[in-house]
Amino acid sequence: MGRRVLILAAGVGSGHNQAASAVEGALATLGTDDEVRRLDILETTNEVFNRVYDDAYFALVSEAPWLVGWGYDQADPPFKLRSMVKWLEQLNTIGFIRDVREYDPDVVICTHFLPARLISIMLARRQLKATLTVVGTDYDFQGLWLTSPFHHFFAARDESREYLTTIGIPTDRVSAYGIPVRQGLGEAVDREAVLQRFGLRPGVPVVLISAGAAGGTYTTQIVAQTLRMTSPFQAVVVCGRNVELRASIQAQVAGKADKYRVLGYTTEMADLMRISALFVGKPGGLSSSECMAVGLPMVIINPIPGQEVRNSDYLLEEGAAVRCNYATTVGHKIDQLLADPERLARLAANARRVGRPDAARDVAQTSLATVGEPLWISREAQRSMLLSGEQGVAASDLSDAKRLRTLRDPATGRSLALVTQGQLEVLGPHGGSITHLALPWLTALRWQHENFDLATTGRWLLGQAEERTVAID
Repeated sequence: MGRRVLILAAGVGSGHNQAASAVEGALATLGTDDEVRRLDILETTNEVFNRVYDDAYFALVSEAPWLVGWGYDQADPPFKLRSMVKWLEQLNTIGFIRDVREYDPDVVICTHFLPARLISIMLARRQLKATLTVVGTDYDFQGLWLTSPFHHFFAARDESREYLTTIGIPTDRVSAYGIPVRQGLGEAVDREAVLQRFGLRPGVPVVLISAGAAGGTYTTQIVAQTLRMTSPFQAVVVCGRNVELRASIQAQVAGKADKYRVLGYTTEMADLMRISALFVGKPGGLSSSECMAVGLPMVIINPIPGQEVRNSDYLLEEGAAVRCNYATTVGHKIDQLLADPERLARLAANARRVGRPDAARDVAQTSLATVGEPLWISREAQRSMLLSGEQGVAASDLSDAKRLRTLRDPATGRSLALVTQGQLEVLGPHGGSITHLALPWLTALRWQHENFDLATTGRWLLGQAEERTVAID
């Protein structure tokens, strides 16, 4: 009998659920007999909490983007805001926890930090025996995604993986596979068939203008500017679920059917991306990753302060995108790129170079192959990780008692826990290993006694744990 696999996301925007769907699709291609279920955690919570997580967030994006950026920066260091958010989340997710316990999964894959933190709590309380893997959905790591315990973290790029290992996450617990995207993006498409299906002309560059799933009204400004462009082009404008926006743009381009195709929400973005020369839109983690997977250069507009600005920085650094800093010059930038085919080709080559079309499959395979005990991070170790990031010093190089140490299974070399040098010294002389130290001790230290210092509880806890030898790095 196969395993029960639970994929968890949160419907804050569309990206987290898209990543979850991509992983689900990849699991279906592996030929296992595992049972797979996908769940949006916000569908199980009360209306007020749902609005705080979704509607209130996008209201802030629209009305006070600077506040969104400030909040992102405040939550950026790992474990900094843990105590401020955990009780709010637990009180409002009782239905979700009940659903998870009833399903009793063997494998949990999270594409949002909220379900990842809740599953971590359930593991610590021994309410689950599942493995927990966490999938980042933006190019930069953000501190809210790190929890304890967990089994494996999937970062989107090598620099994020390097950051995590520098602040102390063992290398066997983190991979950099990219952001999961839908199946088939890395495969060739019948270009002529797609052009014919959408009434597009061969030999004329296609500009794909995306308003996002919700349909951003800024799209009307972009279309207005393209009307003044001089380079040959044809545009596909995707308005998402905003019916009013679609009607407005159709009226805006009336009489120019040879140049514009105006669509609502479509399930054919994969094909449209693969026949386009440029993508114009916001740099969400999933949109950006899909563009990179097909080698489609981006013209970035209106990045949300925080994660989307960081995504922009990465794409610009890799030479796969240009960014419009003025709302009035988007058409000018598109026109410039279309008039310079060599530059456009370089951008496309760079996009394809950094693209990870197989990320979903890699995440799925590694998640199924992940076995054994999770990684525990003691409270003192969490403080050292926070200090490491703030001081720009590797956690293993912190001074004296704050220096981070890794406990490993001497037989397999697998990491088991992160503690500090000060915590080890409380336990007395140990040479190269500690005896009578086991995961039950770590569980008690992490949750039942998290408000006490190891010096007052450690020796008592040792007496309650089974005998075990743990190697120390």
